[in-house]
Amino acid sequence: MKLDEANIFLNCLREPAILLSPEYRILCANQSYQSHYANSSVILGKHCYEVSHNYDRPCNLSGESCPMDTCRETKQPHRVLHLHYTPKGREHVEVETIPLKDNQGNIQFFVEIMRHPAVASTQPGNVDLVGTAPAFNRMLALLQRVAPTLTTVLLLGESGTGKELVAKAVHDSSHLEGPLVPVECSGLSETLFESELFGHRKGAFTGAFDTKTGLVEAAHGGTLFLDEIGDIPLNLQVKLLRLLETGTYRRVGEVEPRQANFRLVCATHRKLNKMVEKGKFRQDLYYRISAFPIHLPALRERMEDLPLLVETLLKRIVGQRELKASETTLECLKHYAFPGNIRELRNILERASLLADGDSILAVHLPDTCQTCIPTSKPPFFGEKIIPLETLERDYLQWAQCTHSGDRASLAEQLGMSERTLYRKLKGLES
Repeated sequence: MKLDEANIFLNCLREPAILLSPEYRILCANQSYQSHYANSSVILGKHCYEVSHNYDRPCNLSGESCPMDTCRETKQPHRVLHLHYTPKGREHVEVETIPLKDNQGNIQFFVEIMRHPAVASTQPGNVDLVGTAPAFNRMLALLQRVAPTLTTVLLLGESGTGKELVAKAVHDSSHLEGPLVPVECSGLSETLFESELFGHRKGAFTGAFDTKTGLVEAAHGGTLFLDEIGDIPLNLQVKLLRLLETGTYRRVGEVEPRQANFRLVCATHRKLNKMVEKGKFRQDLYYRISAFPIHLPALRERMEDLPLLVETLLKRIVGQRELKASETTLECLKHYAFPGNIRELRNILERASLLADGDSILAVHLPDTCQTCIPTSKPPFFGEKIIPLETLERDYLQWAQCTHSGDRASLAEQLGMSERTLYRKLKGLES
């Protein structure tokens, strides 16, 4: 392919695209790439990693996977999710690299096409999913792979990691015409299971005063999201399995089967494989729903995203009010375990925003369950000079509070004092 032919081909693409030499140099760039990254006089002749990453060497030598190297090795197209630097800041980009071969099958050039996920962002805004941490990016890369298909997705993660938001992102990226219909499985009793899921005919049972459309029917042409599917009782799992295997269902009180038409996304905080081993979850149902599992990282697995998440959540909580977390507050939060993950972080920030009278959330506005200090590598009890006992006690309590991983009652027991006395002393640290 000649360069002028390549230029015509690239400009037929809507997404940003470039033609690369085997030495990583940009030979051609379409108008979309030029406007997104810079102007052509700056781009042409540069290495791709210089423009997109501000690196001085290839991605694979800078801690990232290089799609071009994999493409060179396999001679097949390859896709990865990267963070690119643009005049607008860092952005998530799915990079697809395609080898162009000569008549002898040797790779002559590479075409790289950049696609920007609409469901995630590296900046606070209206997008639900925000993050830049490697764990977040791995999740987003899997989401981008599976979303355009109709493959069943199983979201695995602790409570509070945002499984419903990810399910919504999968649905929004699938281009289905129907709605996203969430089903809270833990709230479905045996008597309500079939009626809620499949609907019922008027008079089908006592209290059925009207015909009711089930959630399966409501999700027609869209996505059925079964949240906490691990909480479905074992005796009801067979009814769900029958729906998934046959693609049909019956309203309660009706004989004629109806055809189901939905994309299935499931979520759970439970370890379903362990439940299968213990006989608490059907093995055949597990295999049916786990075609494409996606792990949602806990907040402690992506703590580098904490400042971004705090800024994003505060914008949503306080609206137009100018409010931010102080550096000390962020340091305190970084040393908290967040067993409730992002949901708990939101609750902490909502409470703190009500306590803050100024434009900053301070450490004193955080709840007692948060660690309100930064642990040091060793307790600062002894120095080169004598200090007041009051200061020594204060420093020791701060260190003990940050180091202790249990609750306040167990900390008080280890310190040899009542929980009430400990509470009073800790309150004194805030004054």
